[in-house]
Amino acid sequence: MAVNRIGLLTSGGDSPGMNAAVRAVVRTAFVNGIEVLGVRRGYNGLLNRDVFEMEHKTVNGLTAKGGTILYTARSPEFNSEEGVRKAAKTCKYLGIDAIICIGGDGTFRGARDLSKHNIATVGIPATIDNDIACTNYTIGFDTACNTAIGAIDKLRDTMQSHERCSLVEVMGRNAGHLAAYVGIAVGANVILVPERPYEFHDVLERMRRAHIHGYRHFIVIVAEGVAEKEGGSQKIADRITEEIGLDTRVTILGHIQRGGQPNARDRVTASRMGRHAVEILRDGKCNRVVGIRGGELQDFDIDEALLMEKDLQETMYDTARILSLS
Repeated sequence: MAVNRIGLLTSGGDSPGMNAAVRAVVRTAFVNGIEVLGVRRGYNGLLNRDVFEMEHKTVNGLTAKGGTILYTARSPEFNSEEGVRKAAKTCKYLGIDAIICIGGDGTFRGARDLSKHNIATVGIPATIDNDIACTNYTIGFDTACNTAIGAIDKLRDTMQSHERCSLVEVMGRNAGHLAAYVGIAVGANVILVPERPYEFHDVLERMRRAHIHGYRHFIVIVAEGVAEKEGGSQKIADRITEEIGLDTRVTILGHIQRGGQPNARDRVTASRMGRHAVEILRDGKCNRVVGIRGGELQDFDIDEALLMEKDLQETMYDTARILSLS
C-alpha cells in the first residue's frame, strides 16, 4: 500500500508531549516524501473536513509546547456507524491514504472503526493515565507525575507547619498508575487506587500507626476514580476528621496535571513514537498501535492492542505500603 498523504489528529484528553509527536510525524513524513494534513479537533475534524496542510516549518519549536496545536474534542457523532462512514468518505474525498491518531484507548477504538472502512490507521499512545496495555509507557505520564509531585511538595510544607493531613486527588478514573507513582515519590502515608479495594478502617489504622512512628502531618493520595465512588474527596476527608479527629484538607489537582511544558522523557518518547508511526505506514503496514516495551519501540495489531489489559504493578503498590512505614 502506497501512502502519499496522511491525516494527523489528536483526540481525547490532552497530555504533555502531544505536540512533540505531531512534530515528529510531520518531519518524518517530509523526509519520506509524504504529505500531512492536520485535522483539527479530533474526529470532529474529519466529519467537518476541518483540515490544513502541515509543512516541516509549521512545526518549528513544538517540542516545548504543552497541549496540542491540533486541538482535541469528543465526537458523539463519530461514535455511530453513520459517523464513521462519513469520516471515511472525508478521507477518500481529500485523498487521505492513512490516519495517524494520537491519544488513548477511545482514540484507538475510533481508528479501529475507520480501518474497517479501508482507511489505514496507526495509533500513538498519549495519556497521563499510562493505561494503554500494549505499551509500558504513554506520552505525558512523566510530566504529569512531576507536576503533581511539585504541587504536593509545596502542600507538605504547610501541612507540616499546621500538623494537618493533606488529602490530594490526582487524575485516574479507571487507572491508579499516576496515583501510585506520585504517592511513592512524595512519601504518601496512604494511596487509594481504583485497582485495589480497601477497607476504611485499614486507612485509619495506617494513619494511627504513622502517628505512633512520629508523624505529625500526613499525605493521602486518592485517584479520582476512588473519589467518585466515595461521593467525592471531601467526603473521604470528612470521614478521616470524624473518625480520628485529624484536621484534613482537600486539594484536587485537576487539569493542571495535563498542562505545562513536557519534560525530556516525554519529548524524546513522543519524537520516537511519531517517527515510528510514519515509518510503519511507509513500510506498508497499517492498523497498528505504537508502543514501548523494555525501552524498545514496537507496534501491535490494533484489535489485539484493544483487547489487552493493564493492571497496576503489584511491586509498585507494595513499595508504597512498605516505604510509608505505617
